[in-house]
Amino acid sequence: MRRRSLGTVILLATLSVIGVLLTQMLWLDRAFRLQHEQVELQKQEQQQLEKQFNDRVIIALTNVTEQILSINKDPSDLFDAVKQERPNYFAVTINDTLHPYLLEALLRKEFKRRNITDDFEYGIYDCFTDSIVYGNYVVLDSSTSDTLPHTHLQKLDKDGHYFGVFFPKRSSSLWMPETVSRSTWIYPAIVSMIVFAFFGYSVWIIMGQKRLSEMKNDFIGNMTHELKTPISTIALSSEVISDPAIINEPERLAAYAAIIRSENERLRAQVERVLQLATLDQDKLALKRERIDLHERIRHVVDALKLPLEERQGYVDLHLEAAEHWVTGDPVHLTNVVFNLLDNALKYSDGPPRITIRSSDVGRMLVVAVEDHGIGIRAEDLKHVFERFYRVPTGNVHNVKGFGLGLHYVQQIVNAHGGSIEARSEPGAGSTFTFRLPINKKDRS
Repeated sequence: MRRRSLGTVILLATLSVIGVLLTQMLWLDRAFRLQHEQVELQKQEQQQLEKQFNDRVIIALTNVTEQILSINKDPSDLFDAVKQERPNYFAVTINDTLHPYLLEALLRKEFKRRNITDDFEYGIYDCFTDSIVYGNYVVLDSSTSDTLPHTHLQKLDKDGHYFGVFFPKRSSSLWMPETVSRSTWIYPAIVSMIVFAFFGYSVWIIMGQKRLSEMKNDFIGNMTHELKTPISTIALSSEVISDPAIINEPERLAAYAAIIRSENERLRAQVERVLQLATLDQDKLALKRERIDLHERIRHVVDALKLPLEERQGYVDLHLEAAEHWVTGDPVHLTNVVFNLLDNALKYSDGPPRITIRSSDVGRMLVVAVEDHGIGIRAEDLKHVFERFYRVPTGNVHNVKGFGLGLHYVQQIVNAHGGSIEARSEPGAGSTFTFRLPINKKDRS
């Protein structure tokens, strides 16, 4: 898929996800508003019913007070004698003591007349003893006239005689907390976050696969070019030396034979790198386990690279200072690790290569550092150098060839031997690759 087409698909998908999320938020907000309005309406209706009930109770208690004054032949005018002390607790001020049976009979009669059918408790306060002296729990049920034991009404902070009426089964909406909250948004929000995370992960996977596909295409192009060039050179040189007349020109024959050998070695090296990739693609990397002198392997690789070093007027400084330099591993693969690191140091030097190899033993690990003074690597590229098929842009160094496999192979082999590798670099100042392997401290005799 082309970059522009992929960008368009991702943009449309992103807009779609954002649209879905916005639509969901709008619907949730609308549902919350409707629910809030419904609750407010129910609350208003409840408050209206409660107010009507309270008004009926106050009127009933006022009539009971007037009847008590009439029975006691008390000429006093108890103005505003009925007070609502609590949402379901009413107190009535009176001038004298009151007989409880009379009070209960008047309350039953007046509540029935006012269509008040809720159970209630009543109690009479005696200011001389400072206590509720009597009280009953009254069930206003037409099927029974029994009274239940009262629950001891709370004494009020009032002076003088009074009686209280309490409706235990009623609660006031005026004292109720807000019951509507946005907690109903939690589950849709979680689902939305999961969808968005899945979408982001999918985009990340798609971009990764696209990048891998581009690197593979680059690898195939590089490999085709790298294999085609030596094959063409070998074919041309073979054609020249197949001429019978060239036997009379031994120097020319030797030159073309050297070209064939050189290109054949180049072709072998490229095939070896592809085979390294095939080895890593296997489900299980088969490694030989031998005791190896890594210093010896390093010197062997340096000797093998003497010719290209001399051609570019370069050199390798060896500072192999590790006292313990024996490791356990596969000699072929560990040799390839050192070769790939040195080969990279050669390729990415824009002048005569100056390479330093250092070794030291730190604890139970053998540490080997390959340092060059080449073109260096930018920070944004450094974190990708061990990825398969990744090739660092080389700027003006146009002679750098490769498949982007070497450092990936090095990392996999070092990790398979129980070690680790890291890279440090500064553009224009060179790079240092440091790998660590477990030391084998067996007796070398």
